[in-house]
Amino acid sequence: MSSTLPHLPALRRGKAYASLDQTDVRDCRTGEPLARISHVNAGIIRKDFARVGEARAALKRLSVEQLLEVCRQAAELFLNATLPLGDQGHTQSPHQYVEALSATSGLPFVMVRRNSQKIAHALANMRTILSGLTRGLELGVLDRGFGEQAGGRVSFYPATQSLGLVMPSNSPAVNSLWLPAIPLKIPVLLKPGRDEPWTPYRLIQAFIAAGCPAEAFGFYPTDHEGAAEILRLGGHALVFGDKTTTAPYANNRAVQVHGPGFSKIIVGTDEIERWPEFIDLMVASIAENGGRSCINASAIVVPKYAAEVADALARKLGPITPLPAQDENAKLSAFANPKMAEGIDLMIEDGLRTPGAREATAAYRNGSRQTTFEGGSYLRPTIVHCDSFAHPLANREFLCPYSSVVQVPQAEMLDQIGPSLVVTAITRDAAFRDALLDCSCIDRLNLGPISTTRISWDQPHEGNLFEFLYRRRSLEFS
Repeated sequence: MSSTLPHLPALRRGKAYASLDQTDVRDCRTGEPLARISHVNAGIIRKDFARVGEARAALKRLSVEQLLEVCRQAAELFLNATLPLGDQGHTQSPHQYVEALSATSGLPFVMVRRNSQKIAHALANMRTILSGLTRGLELGVLDRGFGEQAGGRVSFYPATQSLGLVMPSNSPAVNSLWLPAIPLKIPVLLKPGRDEPWTPYRLIQAFIAAGCPAEAFGFYPTDHEGAAEILRLGGHALVFGDKTTTAPYANNRAVQVHGPGFSKIIVGTDEIERWPEFIDLMVASIAENGGRSCINASAIVVPKYAAEVADALARKLGPITPLPAQDENAKLSAFANPKMAEGIDLMIEDGLRTPGAREATAAYRNGSRQTTFEGGSYLRPTIVHCDSFAHPLANREFLCPYSSVVQVPQAEMLDQIGPSLVVTAITRDAAFRDALLDCSCIDRLNLGPISTTRISWDQPHEGNLFEFLYRRRSLEFS
């Protein structure tokens, strides 16, 4: 193996491409360079998209059953194998992957491993995932183009020749969302997050080692112009990011937007007297994965006892402090960009100056919200008791354990919560459950005390990738 710094090339139809434009990927705590990464411009991306039919043809040569076996093998390789890292003879063991991802993203080791296990579980259970996405379709239909379902003839055709992806850096598990594209025979052309090239690159190497055609993958570290080309040319694409990143695509049917989730826990009037029993559930929903996921609860909505709930959450979360990345008890993630931590801290402080909000965690936190530990910049958990959803901090989401607690009469809750990726509703009230089931602003609904972060692999929590990538057509034979 070469002793030089690893070089992560772009991958053009699976082949390494070294660019003259290279930058260092650095440890967010020490500043140490960990790898060089090649960047490509929008012109190269346009050129490669013109040949995407070749990638699609390579996947079509394999059956869905063969690609499911590829996924099964890739799960094992991704989790446990030493895989190629770049184009200069370097390799990466599973532990080296954990170290590298922790260093650049700020996630502690325990969270990296947990995210890795989620990705591997998705790959290993891809048949179940596809069954959920296709609503039980006999998967050979995608090989033949037609077949039978529920006693009738069905036919499906691809709505796109490729899936473009603009990925984030905040949580590696989001990569599980694009994995079904491969057994669905749709090539993937991907821009990795600036601080998280490791997971998509490792996944691609695992797929190739498991027998997937290398042509099925494009890996394009690029700038904003290049990212825009991936979203424009991909046919269909997924974009991840904050409101600023995703807003331009909100009404573009060819782009599936994965922005802030504004996920919530609601407690009904019939269950509110039992609120102390649900505090641990609320804590887990707020703080798992360092609070970085769109499925973390960013608001707790109750019909009464809001002040008491906020204080109970604050007692649990307020004392949490950063720990070494290797510590199995670490619950907070460092920020790859310290200025982001500073900006979030300033936004919270500015919001607290608006009347109608009280930070409950301040009484239980020894020190400031923003803190530095072993060279990393951290934000400690923040619980804010807001007097209404009109307050600027009541319906916010930040990349840290953050939640508002808002008291709203049950009859007004669904009119006030706004779009919510996940809602956990703790109620046995049949009429309220009916209203929740009828509410168009909730993407995923958990009825009962279920963490907002629990994922059911047979049910997508945001969008249906099969319905995004395929269209059903009418078909008759003479």
